[in-house]
Amino acid sequence: MRIFLGIVLLTTLLVGAAGAGAAERPLYRLGSGDRIIVTVFGQENLSGEFELDGEGRIALPLIGDVVLGQRTLREAEREIVGRLQPDYLVNPRVSIQVANYRPFYILGEVKQPGSYAFVNGMTVVQAVAIAGGYTYRARQSRVSIQRATDPERRQRPAGPDTVVLPGDIVNVPERYF
Repeated sequence: MRIFLGIVLLTTLLVGAAGAGAAERPLYRLGSGDRIIVTVFGQENLSGEFELDGEGRIALPLIGDVVLGQRTLREAEREIVGRLQPDYLVNPRVSIQVANYRPFYILGEVKQPGSYAFVNGMTVVQAVAIAGGYTYRARQSRVSIQRATDPERRQRPAGPDTVVLPGDIVNVPERYF
């Protein structure tokens, strides 16, 4: 009986921990500058690599402009499937992969502020390391992040383990003392 209760408790803890991690990592949404690979199975002439323009659109053969900006990969796949059926294909199967993410930006008291290529699963501390590390004037306890997906462009507090997404702006302020 004790072993059974121990297994139930361990399973509950693991499921709770997995759920907590998922809540911290927002779903990736496509945006301007992302390069994606669209595969329409069995239709090579409809497949290819595309870059989302400034308005989050791509131009696909046969169906024309499709707005994919601010959609998850699964939502984008469903949008293309909906545009292809029933007029063009009977049962289209579409897969989308990100070939190149748009960059993230890091500003303020880091040794080399600027834009950098996004690395999947990156955190604030890793972003700072990519930018050469903190300067001696950096106020490490007040780092903030501005999400590219936030229409209000709010600065939110960010800790070392905060996930950085493509298009985000990480700001490291200066300390005064």
